[in-house]
Amino acid sequence: MNRLLTSLMAGAVALVASHAEAADKVSLQLKWVTQAQFAGYYVAKDKGFYKDENLDVEIKPGGPDVAPAQVLAGGGADVIIDWMPSALATREKGVGLVNIAQPFKSSGMMLTCRKETGVASPKDFPGRTLGVWFFGNEYPFLSWMSQLGIPTDGSPKGVTVLKQGFNVDPLLQKQADCISTMTYNEYWQIIDAGLTEDELVVFKYQEQGVATLEDGIYVLEDKLKDAAFADKMVRFVRASMKGWKWAEANPDEAAGIVLDNDASGAQTEKHQKRMMGEIAKLTAGSNGALDPADYERTVATLMKGGSDPVITKKPEGAWTSAITDKALK
Repeated sequence: MNRLLTSLMAGAVALVASHAEAADKVSLQLKWVTQAQFAGYYVAKDKGFYKDENLDVEIKPGGPDVAPAQVLAGGGADVIIDWMPSALATREKGVGLVNIAQPFKSSGMMLTCRKETGVASPKDFPGRTLGVWFFGNEYPFLSWMSQLGIPTDGSPKGVTVLKQGFNVDPLLQKQADCISTMTYNEYWQIIDAGLTEDELVVFKYQEQGVATLEDGIYVLEDKLKDAAFADKMVRFVRASMKGWKWAEANPDEAAGIVLDNDASGAQTEKHQKRMMGEIAKLTAGSNGALDPADYERTVATLMKGGSDPVITKKPEGAWTSAITDKALK
């Protein structure tokens, strides 16, 4: 009897262990450091949404030296978060990035200027120094300047581009008239540094007619040919969007989950709560499915600009609804 009981218990333990090992591993590379910009993924992991889909998801924070597309191409991640301008430019260079879902509906990118510089509209840009992020983040800016017909070569009729670090120092130290900011992050860093909203002039890309899609979910095209991988992505997107909608509805709690996952300890509760409130405005209206009209607008924006467009031809196969069609039904 004891032998039978022992055998049954061993079998039960083995069965539990086999189920525990059965979770499919997914590695997610973020575009930037741990912050509320990525709250939906941290929420999905914390609340067990990934576990419910039989997924074991590793979330890898990014940083100034991390290029998500390179990580993906090198096999360092299964899926990445990237902006569409960067993804399409990378695809044109031969890396088969494909958008499988689009949690962000609106753009949070801005150019923020000191009012005292006299910059009141885009026609005041020539002759100014503008801070610009690179590493794939420069494409929306370059497209905008091209459409305005403003050279970025530092000439008298053009602008001088200051390669901006991922901080707001150039504006605070008056090294640049305007700098790149996001509605949910750097803009508030300027405010926290002591400048008031009345001392600033902001140009939101969304309002300038050059808004491009940000923070989409991308994988390598060839990987989608594997039915098992595609199935993992269906479950990943479904759980991730559940995380995003939970974060929208519970912004303060979502910010707390982000803070719990910030190994660097660099984030503050005040900043993350504020960021989550702004991020919720950008994800609002999206169920995760890419709107073809938003895609076409992004492509059209990137192809404008005379002799130096960000992309030179309309991409083919750069996005698919196959994953969201199954994930969101």
